[in-house]
Formats: sequence, structure tokens, C-alpha cells
Amino acid sequence: MNTKWLLALPALLSLALLSPAAVSAQDKKEKEKEEKVTLDQCPEAVQKTIKAEAEGGKIEEIEKETEKDVTTYEVEIEKDGKDIEIKIAADGK
Repeated sequence: MNTKWLLALPALLSLALLSPAAVSAQDKKEKEKEEKVTLDQCPEAVQKTIKAEAEGGKIEEIEKETEKDVTTYEVEIEKDGKDIEIKIAADGK
């Protein structure tokens, strides 16, 4: 009886280790969405924050990210020769 378990153990461990990873990757794709947007596609409060943060710099990219029904805006700004990345909630904070 012990021999059967020893032979089956590697297969069971493989299934146990691989299954959560496959499910997790699929869940992440379903729950997380990213898309590039322009400043005028952002809510007014987000636009105001972006403009304040980017003052004197250049907005390089804005990504709208939705994860678990929470939307944030990730903004890349070039300012004073440095690349800055900020995250802004949908309410502009």
C-alpha cells in the first residue's frame, strides 16, 4: 500500500501546485484590465490632479487600470529631467 502512495505522490503534488497557478492567472486576467487613455478621457477630478502633478513637465502616458472593480489611473510624467510615475484614484486623490 505504501508503494502505491509513493508512486501517486508526485502526480498529486504536480496537480496541487499547478492548478492554483493556472486558476490564479486566469482570475487575474478576468479581474484586471488596463488601457491607455488620453487626458480628456479621464474624469475631471483625475484631470485636475494630473495637471497639477505634471505642471512644468510632460505627460508621457496615462493608463486606466481596473482591478476588482476599483479603477485607478497610472500616469507617467517627465519633469525636471526625471521620469515620475503616480497613481490616482478615480476620485482624483
